[in-house]
Amino acid sequence: MTNRLRAEILEEEELEKELIVEEKPPVGKIPDNFFTLLFQKGVVSTEAATRMLPFLFFVAFLGMIYIANRHMAENNIRDIDKLSKQVKELTWDYKTTKAELSYKSTLTEVEKKTDTLGLKTSVEPPQKLTVTEEDEH
Repeated sequence: MTNRLRAEILEEEELEKELIVEEKPPVGKIPDNFFTLLFQKGVVSTEAATRMLPFLFFVAFLGMIYIANRHMAENNIRDIDKLSKQVKELTWDYKTTKAELSYKSTLTEVEKKTDTLGLKTSVEPPQKLTVTEEDEH
């Protein structure tokens, strides 16, 4: 009885070892997936991939130029926005200084400033001077 039980256990162990061995892929063989099938047995071969390299480099170069152009355009837009804000601020400053100047050049404000110098406003209205020509020498 022990020999038969031992034989069954040995058979089970051998079956398990065979299953484990069968599940492992052989070393050195490339598994068949999409990319290996595409590049080895499919449309793209090694020669075709090597012939396409200059074109791929050209497309990559165009992509880099496109990205650089976009960055430069965005920087220009930022600069334009910054300058337009500065222009708005300067127009506000211009308008406020113009309003202050027009207020300070009124007659009452000029009189207030000239009182400290000792100047007084004339009470008489201005007179018109006329020159007559008597001799033409």
